[in-house]
Amino acid sequence: MPFPTTNATEELPAINEILASVGQAPVTTLDQTNPDVAIAYNTLLTVSREVQAEGWTFNREFNVKATTDENKEFKIPNNYLQVDLTHNSSNSGKNVVRRRKPGEEQPKLYDTYEHTYEITHEAGGEIRLDITFHYDWVDLPIPIQDYIVSRSAAIVSSRIVGDTNQYQILQTKEVQARATALEYETQQGDYTFFGHPEGQNYYNSYQPYHALYR
Repeated sequence: MPFPTTNATEELPAINEILASVGQAPVTTLDQTNPDVAIAYNTLLTVSREVQAEGWTFNREFNVKATTDENKEFKIPNNYLQVDLTHNSSNSGKNVVRRRKPGEEQPKLYDTYEHTYEITHEAGGEIRLDITFHYDWVDLPIPIQDYIVSRSAAIVSSRIVGDTNQYQILQTKEVQARATALEYETQQGDYTFFGHPEGQNYYNSYQPYHALYR
């Protein structure tokens, strides 16, 4: 089930863009008694979650400080799409996964090496996490929004219209939008093929002005 959001006013233009892409009239409200609106809206939420789950610069954070509860366990918040222990000396010998404890609703971190939900040695202990967050529509970068809309439009076309030519055209737009999103990601992420540790870059690339300055 898609994550609920609280930005219906902000999402409305995206829904209308999806509807326009498949030849449907725009709407003034997100009235989900309208089947086309309901399909477009639920598709947007689902695709947004799927795209964010890939992990991008804007929604991934590393070495985040957190604490366990009185039972030495960590409950995973609803807005965590992915979570893992940061690779450091304190977390060596642990391998955690998301798992629901019998009799409880909220999932927790579970150590598959030690076969336990206890993550720390002391109650209320500090842990460090690498997290991929789920954000509401209004908090997403514009290139990511555009990619989500394009991908949603192609899916909605296959569900509502079923026109092969229209679907192929929308798929082409989706590929272009993803390329723009990846370009944004590479600019924001400052990636290099050296694979330097997160937040650290020990490589100084060649800069011509140094030679000219000499």
